[in-house]
Amino acid sequence: MTTIEERKLGSAGLAVVLLAALLPMMDSFIVNVALPTIAADLGTSGADLELVVVGYVLAFTVFLVLGGRLGDAFGRRRVLVVGMVVFALASLLCAFAASGGWLVAARVLQGAAAALIPPQALGTIQAAVHAERKARAMSWYAAVAGLAAILGLLLGGLLVQADLWGTSWRLIFLVNLPLGAAAVALALVLVPETRSPHPVGVDLRGTGLLAVTILLLLVGLNRGSLLGWPWWTIALLLLAPVAALALWRTENRVVAEGRVPLLPPTVLAEPRVRGGLLLVAPFLAAWAGYLFALPLTLQDGYGLDPAVAGLVVASMSAAFLVGSFAVPGLRAKLGDRVMGGGALVQATGAGWLIGVLLLGGVVWWVLPGLVLIGLGQALVVGSSQISVLGAVPTEYAGSGGGVLVTTQQGSMAVGVAALGSVYTGLVSTGHATAFAVVLAVQLVVGIAVAVAGRG
Repeated sequence: MTTIEERKLGSAGLAVVLLAALLPMMDSFIVNVALPTIAADLGTSGADLELVVVGYVLAFTVFLVLGGRLGDAFGRRRVLVVGMVVFALASLLCAFAASGGWLVAARVLQGAAAALIPPQALGTIQAAVHAERKARAMSWYAAVAGLAAILGLLLGGLLVQADLWGTSWRLIFLVNLPLGAAAVALALVLVPETRSPHPVGVDLRGTGLLAVTILLLLVGLNRGSLLGWPWWTIALLLLAPVAALALWRTENRVVAEGRVPLLPPTVLAEPRVRGGLLLVAPFLAAWAGYLFALPLTLQDGYGLDPAVAGLVVASMSAAFLVGSFAVPGLRAKLGDRVMGGGALVQATGAGWLIGVLLLGGVVWWVLPGLVLIGLGQALVVGSSQISVLGAVPTEYAGSGGGVLVTTQQGSMAVGVAALGSVYTGLVSTGHATAFAVVLAVQLVVGIAVAVAGRG
């Protein structure tokens, strides 16, 4: 029994929960198409543009597991509402940003608030949906995660292009205010309060060390590329593995004290879990760097307006959605080989795009490559999630999900910082050349994952 009352989540309540979960997922993508416009308006450098993306993902990564535990302890609806309110206020701060630094700080706050929302959505579905409807509800949640990318890219391009009332890119953040207000009002009426009868305490030391580890990497990569790699940026990068080792030792100490750590070593000790995470981490890092560079190349390199660029990129997201629905059936026939096959499909798409860039041609020739990349990404991510979570012991199911999502988001943050730095450093030689280098990294990583995951 995990609910504090007998009310169950009806169809209307499920729709509200899914709307709440959609907004922070969508904001991971909606800003990408607006990056060139933001840079022109605020006069931000390429390195600062990276931080607009990375700051959100970093905060989301660090506070995600913490958000789940807060919901278990204080009530999932309550934490959901608090998260939505802070998310909306942070969106308002983003919309009124007068400088790159202001926008980055507001995005960090927005990411921290966003981390409170998806765990409550999943927890509420798990606790308050009738057993016979739970599988369907979870499939709807997965569909929303896929749709978030499509809607974010399309909506981002359309809103920037519309420039309503002279708001330009600021409208992509202002749109969160009415949607967030509606989600809060409806949640208070339609979503039952649930919480765990045995909530797990918060691992503050683990959370802090995880934040320090990722921050050392991101700041070192971001500032190093901007400032020409002064000694202190190298020092930050060298300190990152030291912080990671301290995190590992701290988590083992938390277990020895009889408490639940942020990242349980028991989960990471499982060979299939560890192997799956080691495969998916570089894959997602390369993917995130590619997602950062793609809209910039389409708009600044090919001269597309934001709406058309969003439409082009959305074709990849549509392929991702289709591939996500195909994963269960393919895994039933092929097992873990789906991951290797998906990596090969994505590598083929990257190779196609490199060919278009090197040989020249109209921008629409990129569409087959984008579709292949989106399809391959879905097969790898979907298959890895099933494989990793399936290898987690039942008693660590919740923690296993936290480890997986933390790895995914952390890898993407590092990928944007690393490959974003490469892209912005090479863009003076031409957008096509810079993007081709990013794609080459994705191609190599895809082939490596395909070879490693062939069995």
